[in-house]
Amino acid sequence: MDPLSGFFGSLLWWLFFLYLLMWPQLQFRALQAARARIMAQLARKRNSTVIAMIHRQESVGLFGIPVYKFISIEDSEEILRAIRTAPKDKPIDLIVHTPGGLVLAATQIAKALKEHPAETRVIVPHYAMSGGTLIALAADKIIMDPNAVLGPVDPQLGQYPAPSILRAVEKKGPEKVDDQTLILADVAEKAIKQVRDFVYNLLKDKYGEEKAKELAQILTEGRWTHDYPITVDHARELGLHVETDVPEEVYALMELYKQPVKQRGTVEFMPYPVRQESKK
Repeated sequence: MDPLSGFFGSLLWWLFFLYLLMWPQLQFRALQAARARIMAQLARKRNSTVIAMIHRQESVGLFGIPVYKFISIEDSEEILRAIRTAPKDKPIDLIVHTPGGLVLAATQIAKALKEHPAETRVIVPHYAMSGGTLIALAADKIIMDPNAVLGPVDPQLGQYPAPSILRAVEKKGPEKVDDQTLILADVAEKAIKQVRDFVYNLLKDKYGEEKAKELAQILTEGRWTHDYPITVDHARELGLHVETDVPEEVYALMELYKQPVKQRGTVEFMPYPVRQESKK
């Protein structure tokens, strides 16, 4: 075998291997750049600081392993830094798409958003559940897609909703449950009160004390399951001020947060043709 041919063959093999190794990362960097361009365009259009917290599965790495995302301490650190460095006299647009996450992290974000001196707006293109709703309640304006949803903010202790723990003890009777369950019920009661008080403090300046108490009670009492979808109409029925003028740039941004590519998609659509071909 020709040594030169063997060298080039080996070189091509290594280049192909490096291509497989680096291509997903290069794609991801290009995706990040596209997202940054759209966010900059939106910031200029709305004269605001634009922040996005979008939790989708990201396919990153050689084998495209999906990473599931929720509101985390890392998120709160990044968003607090963004809010802290934002101009105090300019609005903030926070785009939120999340199933929820840590109460601590969501509380930190909500508090920082509420304390921003200029107008704050949370934009929900699809859903902002649990901690995402908590953050939305902190904003001066909630802007939702007409089909987007919020959710209850009743705290969860492990796999159990805090209100359900209290009801179980109430129905069975404290004398008929073990000490561990009683301790869990005590923690659940404290958790509900803490979140309820926090929601009340977020809302009282905008809605008045009585309405804020009512909303805080409804959203934390376990009236619904934790994944119950609060639609735009339902949110308005509850008394929340919700607008539906989501900027087009937000939808374009969401298109850049696709779920991992599968061999066969589950949803496909064909856009309606804008211009019809002339008949011959």
